[in-house]
Amino acid sequence: MAKIKLITDTASDLPLKQAEEAGIELLSFSISLDGESYQEQRDLSKESFFDLMTHSNEMPSTSQITAFTFREVFQNYYEQGYTDLIYVSINAGGSATNQNAKQARDMLYEEIPEAKSMNIHIIDSGNYTMCYGWPVLKASEMADNGASVDEILNYLKQWLSEVGVYFTPMTLKYVKKSGRLTAAAAFAGEMLGLRPIIHISHGAISTCEKIRGEKNIVPKLAEKIMNVMKKDSPYLIMQGSNPEPAEQMQKLLTEKLGYPPADRVTIGSAVAVNAGHDLVAVIILENQN
Repeated sequence: MAKIKLITDTASDLPLKQAEEAGIELLSFSISLDGESYQEQRDLSKESFFDLMTHSNEMPSTSQITAFTFREVFQNYYEQGYTDLIYVSINAGGSATNQNAKQARDMLYEEIPEAKSMNIHIIDSGNYTMCYGWPVLKASEMADNGASVDEILNYLKQWLSEVGVYFTPMTLKYVKKSGRLTAAAAFAGEMLGLRPIIHISHGAISTCEKIRGEKNIVPKLAEKIMNVMKKDSPYLIMQGSNPEPAEQMQKLLTEKLGYPPADRVTIGSAVAVNAGHDLVAVIILENQN
């Protein structure tokens, strides 16, 4: 009988408590700010990190999860008798973490050939935040209910092939620094009072629309969601340090769709470093037509 363990990383924004309750291994990214290093979700609360970001003159940075860390985790589960590990990673185009996991798998199999009896499935989410945190949670529930490895893998791959996130940062300081927008575009946006709707799907990041005026952000973002969302599918809302736009978004989309979001979650440090800590985002399955 298969013994399956789901693994992901903290850029998934899956809350640590929820991951622990579901039996999911959640690996932390290291976040550096003002000369200090923090293990995401373990050393500092999201709210405390947002406060540090606000009052720091430095830009925070993240460090990839190393092959050594993965090697230890994989061997630990091999020794516990697991038959299948399923690791769903942060977008491989934005971090070497996915490649490090593959390297660790190769190292384990080379150093302990018997470990090849345990299958290590490494999946590139092609995305960030709960775009992959949510399906990992559902996949863990599937495993608990007796689903096969193939059923779980097929579910994850199907979800990740359709999921997309649309978000609007309230300040362009962090996306400019991270390269999500060019410095010139960010400067022009600040000067003109414009905010972008940024779309991430299949590893690609693009600006699909610009909104003038903060009061128009939630209505315009909701309108975009209504145009591209797969009919009757679940959706999630992500909030930052200011929950008010997310509250407005939840109310508006619940009214328009006739059902509430599957969840509303606060972004984590790894996402905030690149997108900023003040944003509103909606995660959906996109209409594939």
